Amino acid sequence: MASPGRRRGVPIWLRVLLAGAIQALCFAPGPLPAWSLPFVQIASLSVLAAHTWGARGPRQAAGYGWLFGLAQFSVGVYWLTISMHEFGGLALPLSIAALLLFAAAMALYAAGACALTAWLCAAHKNPEQPAWRQILNAAAWAGAWTLFEWLRGTLFTGFTWLNIGYAHAEGMFAAWAPFIGVYGLAWLSAFAAGAIALMARAKDTTHDRSAAAVIALALASGLLGIAWAHIQWTRPVGDPLLVRLVQPATPQSDKFDPARFLTAQERTLRLAGLPPKGPDDRPDLIVLPETVLPILQDQVPDPIWQSWLALADRMNAALVLGLPLHTRTTTGDRYTNGATVIHPGDTQPPLVPGHWHYDKHHLVPFGEFIPPGFHWFVRALKIPLGDFNRGPLRQPPLLLDGQALAVDICYEDTFGEEIAASVRPDDTGAPGASILVNLSNLAWFGNTWALRQHLWIARMRALETARPVIRSTNTGMTAAIDPTGEVRGMLDPAVPGVLDVEVQGTQGLTPYVRWGNGPILGWALLGLLLAARYRGKTTREGRAAS
Repeated sequence: MASPGRRRGVPIWLRVLLAGAIQALCFAPGPLPAWSLPFVQIASLSVLAAHTWGARGPRQAAGYGWLFGLAQFSVGVYWLTISMHEFGGLALPLSIAALLLFAAAMALYAAGACALTAWLCAAHKNPEQPAWRQILNAAAWAGAWTLFEWLRGTLFTGFTWLNIGYAHAEGMFAAWAPFIGVYGLAWLSAFAAGAIALMARAKDTTHDRSAAAVIALALASGLLGIAWAHIQWTRPVGDPLLVRLVQPATPQSDKFDPARFLTAQERTLRLAGLPPKGPDDRPDLIVLPETVLPILQDQVPDPIWQSWLALADRMNAALVLGLPLHTRTTTGDRYTNGATVIHPGDTQPPLVPGHWHYDKHHLVPFGEFIPPGFHWFVRALKIPLGDFNRGPLRQPPLLLDGQALAVDICYEDTFGEEIAASVRPDDTGAPGASILVNLSNLAWFGNTWALRQHLWIARMRALETARPVIRSTNTGMTAAIDPTGEVRGMLDPAVPGVLDVEVQGTQGLTPYVRWGNGPILGWALLGLLLAARYRGKTTREGRAAS
């Protein structure tokens, strides 16, 4: 007789490991083509859903979920080892061990979703059920998965990378993003995966029809989303801006090397100052990446500042630059990862206070602040890390030629609810951002999936807010994305260059910007509460019958 953890053929533990590894391929194209990502994601998650319903109980289901998550994160964010090993000086075996520990921790959320589903569906997980019970099972699975995706993106400052909703930046569910955001897309894709799993578990024609009802509901959701793709949530505002996005492609080994500072600055200044294609193509705005100036603004040599001031005058364009900022307050010194602006005609460097600047709000653990108890780990690395201060969630946009630009830095655009806050009107009723601007430096991770995954995340922000997104990155992916999530222009990664593009700002609020994650979390909890109610009712009926 086969053991409980095995069926004929491939052991279950290996199936879920393989399914998790395959799902890790679904968050940006390469090696899979873009059109296939939503389908492969749903199919791989359906393997886990089927084994969750087939588990003996919550503990075994949690084990399956943990193995699935371990594979997904070990493969999906393998690039973390590059920053630890190549730039942090940590031995490769230790870097791999750190990655596996991180993946093991992230996998606990998948384990929790599977355990909760197994517990809620324990009394009626048999596939021989009426259609409404099958739908409730699928809704419980989708609700549990969505809840734990949200917890992963919220607890301990959050880590939203590889949220299954990001696999649907294209496809039939993408048009739902302005309604319910990335967590809503996670619910829809988990529900579809549950529907396929239920169909696979059905035993005869009658029960096939019950499972088919769930499949039909999932397909109807997709078709409705396609119909909604034509809704115009926003309207153009002001005149378009001609924007130049600069990608210096400065190697990470050079970026913080004092001996190479001047060379990197000269190369970047030359790129930013390239002549336009024609007299009508002169940029109004030049955007440079995160930490294009890698030292505090009040430590930048004056000749370097004068070069940037002269560039703004010569190009007759505003410059947005990423750099660490130092400000003095009545309570002491503040250090932030930030951005500032130079306008044509400025005669003084933007040394803050009183000058427009942006202070990064959502900091990266280990990169921009050190979590309590982990100083020993940071000391083992040779990466220039800092304990930065946080900026406020809502900060004044940069007003330029009738457009309001909301800047965010690198990892911040993985938090849709925070980007949505910059789009809403402020407390005075003034409109929010009309254009979203992301400054990034992913050179820490080489020319890897990280760059393409981050671009897919940025596309989701455009879909959720119906705002154009422009991205200036050090090594990629520098791109312009329109309000429908389509990439209008992009530079090849790891290659120096500039992307000149016309950007039309928009105004108006999508349902997601208005209401945030509340509606989808409420919907997910409703499914879980209904499943809990019928679980208790079924359990009481079973006890009465015995």
